[in-house]
Amino acid sequence: MSDTPEQLYAPREPIFPKRVKGTFRSLKWWIMGITLGIYYLAPWIRWDRGPNLPDQAILVDMANRRFYFFWIEIWPHEFYFIAGLLIMAGLGLFLFTSAAGRVWCGYTCPQTVWTDLFILVERWIEGDRNARLRLHRQKWNAEKIRKRVVKFAIWIVIAVATGGAWVFYFADAPTLLRDLLTGNAHALAYSTIGVLTLTTFFFGGIAREQICIYACPWPRIQAAMMDEDTITIAYRDWRGEPRGKGKVRDDMGDCIDCNACVNVCPMGIDIRDGQQMECITCGLCIDACDEIMDKVGKPRGLIDYLALSDESHERAGNEKIPVIKHLLRPRTILYTSLWALVGIALTVALFVRPKVDVTIHPVRNPTYVTLADGSIRNTYDVGVRNRHGEEWPYYFSVAEDSPMTVELEGSDKLVLVAPPDTEAKQRLYVVAPPGSEAARTSRTDLRIWVVDGVTGDRTYMDTVFNGRGR
Repeated sequence: MSDTPEQLYAPREPIFPKRVKGTFRSLKWWIMGITLGIYYLAPWIRWDRGPNLPDQAILVDMANRRFYFFWIEIWPHEFYFIAGLLIMAGLGLFLFTSAAGRVWCGYTCPQTVWTDLFILVERWIEGDRNARLRLHRQKWNAEKIRKRVVKFAIWIVIAVATGGAWVFYFADAPTLLRDLLTGNAHALAYSTIGVLTLTTFFFGGIAREQICIYACPWPRIQAAMMDEDTITIAYRDWRGEPRGKGKVRDDMGDCIDCNACVNVCPMGIDIRDGQQMECITCGLCIDACDEIMDKVGKPRGLIDYLALSDESHERAGNEKIPVIKHLLRPRTILYTSLWALVGIALTVALFVRPKVDVTIHPVRNPTYVTLADGSIRNTYDVGVRNRHGEEWPYYFSVAEDSPMTVELEGSDKLVLVAPPDTEAKQRLYVVAPPGSEAARTSRTDLRIWVVDGVTGDRTYMDTVFNGRGR
């Protein structure tokens, strides 16, 4: 009996995907280019909002508690817009997973996009799959050191650019870039870039598929949104088996066991073994298999996007079920409806936002004050949000037929001049004359009007006036 303890952990064997051409590989290149272009370039887009306001199109202004997206400006009290967008993102993920499996993971997940980019650099420097395997297994020498140093250097540049692009969303990009290069930026900016550089380098370059398999929870919860009509990648074993290694005979299936589908898989799995948690439905195995089928004169589609319900249908010799029938089913219709409802609600809320944004809160201690002439005075705390880039006047009043009057603390003209792009707070008094109904009644409904002194836009807040009671 051997004294060597049994190894319970197998060291990871790095995966070196082979280069492949085809429809889905081209689609992934396009998506990678577009998503990376948006991420790196978006902070540099300018948008004129007027004086004293930032001209960056997309900006999370933490210092002033604002979120800018082109012509849209979100204030802290409007965080429900951000919450709504997160809900839409979640519902969209549920919808795509229910309809087509892990297409998010295979095409647009940041881990997938950056890993694709890092593998592209690796292939450019070290060669295709076989060359990279040889380099990985050979002893350290000048060639191996040179190629690894060049590869890691380019990876670090990409990682630094990734972290740098992220911080540009939180400050004016040109100004922050100048401060970063001159050493005058805040320490938080440098530390954020440092953390993101390390994580990007490790996740995209070193860990790769390990993040998807072990760190990401999505593979383990996606099954709750999938059913037998969900389109995912599958192997038509009823057509491919039995396999004929390197030859084509009438008693053999279409699969020639060339392992092309395995060699191009970024997760290192064999799709012919059936559905697996590791599969990200990227479609590269489809491109590889289709290329082989063309060479051996067999029809494409041995590996394809399929639904589980297609198996029994096609085994019986029937035609493939149209994709639209898989997509239009109760689950996907429900997700689409919920997603659309949230989107419509957010759009309506965005366009019906009051042009004059005001809050009025009664001061309860004391509830009312009796003045020397017998009048009853109530006190209110008023807040007016000035969304303009300059000082803006706002006027206060009650209904014209009301005997009550309005007084503004510190102003004889009932005008509150709000500083630019901020919320101005002021104390407001409403006075009911002695003997009036409001003075003699415990509670009276009160509507306070606020008028934009420049545009004339009006809004109101309903509150209550407290009198002495009978």
